[in-house]
Amino acid sequence: MTQDSGLTYRDSGVDIDRAKQAKERIKELARSTFNSAVLSDIGAFAGLYRPDWSNLQKPVLVSSVDGVGTKLKIAFLTGIHNTVGIDLVAHCTNDILVQRAFPLFFLDYIGTGKLEPEVIEQIVHGLAQGCSQSDCALLGGETAEMPDFYRAGEYDLVGFIVGLADESKVREWGQVKKGDVLIGLASSGLHTNGYSLVRKLFFEQEKLTIDSHLEELGKTVGEELLIPHRNYLPVIKELIQSDDLKALAHITGGGITGNLDRVLPDHLDAVIQRGTWEILPIFRFIRERGKVETEEMYRTFNMGMGMILVVAQERAQRVQDFLAARDEQFYLIGEITDGSGKVLYR
Repeated sequence: MTQDSGLTYRDSGVDIDRAKQAKERIKELARSTFNSAVLSDIGAFAGLYRPDWSNLQKPVLVSSVDGVGTKLKIAFLTGIHNTVGIDLVAHCTNDILVQRAFPLFFLDYIGTGKLEPEVIEQIVHGLAQGCSQSDCALLGGETAEMPDFYRAGEYDLVGFIVGLADESKVREWGQVKKGDVLIGLASSGLHTNGYSLVRKLFFEQEKLTIDSHLEELGKTVGEELLIPHRNYLPVIKELIQSDDLKALAHITGGGITGNLDRVLPDHLDAVIQRGTWEILPIFRFIRERGKVETEEMYRTFNMGMGMILVVAQERAQRVQDFLAARDEQFYLIGEITDGSGKVLYR
């Protein structure tokens, strides 16, 4: 008489051996981002990090969390998974930069229905590349295989960043005044925002495919929509350490309208002069093909401005010289005026 074998975790859809294989693939990628402050290895129950507080008067930790959103749908369609990690690290890095914080380490979470080691390796390759751009360690993460929770071939990707700032400097931040100048730094494209509208336009209304080549963009749909979110740390790190900036606005979900107002006092407005910078082809395409109202464009997309610097008028030329010396394209896009805490367009 034979006895039927009992259920295994694999029978329920979770393959422990495949998970182990994936972890082995990503260990070296994560280790490539380590520095002397990292005290643990990949595979430990928690990551250990010893920050250097020595050059700060009042050190304070600054953290942020974000996801890639429906831009992941483009990765699923193309089968290209090594850029969404760059997106995630760049977005989180930019979010803490506006608090004068510099990244220390990054953690990621990947949830999927069926764990594919090759896909996980691509994702982590992008995360490691993003961490290298941000000069921070990919300290650890979590990969969860949850059958029947995600559609086949899909996953979610979330990231957590921890940075370090000097509280004495942060408290000086945001002294925005009438007459301050707005300097915009170019985006690389959509970054990670507005993809629900974009997918509806491209794939439902226009009936395009991921491989459709668009003359207006000079590339395929997939190539355009996977352009990574720009990381502004390499450009403005030294500026943040100086006293030349009043405030920063990272232009993400909500567009210029919904992000620049976050640095404004209640009694001041930011007046943006349209036509002072190049509107990228992708935004012209969306506006024209989708017949999207101008106001809707500016409150949904970055419109070619990924980061906006608020600078005192007497420091503006110095900041421009700094950016020009580093071959950074910038635009004088407006100024701060009396008002009621709004972003206005002229």
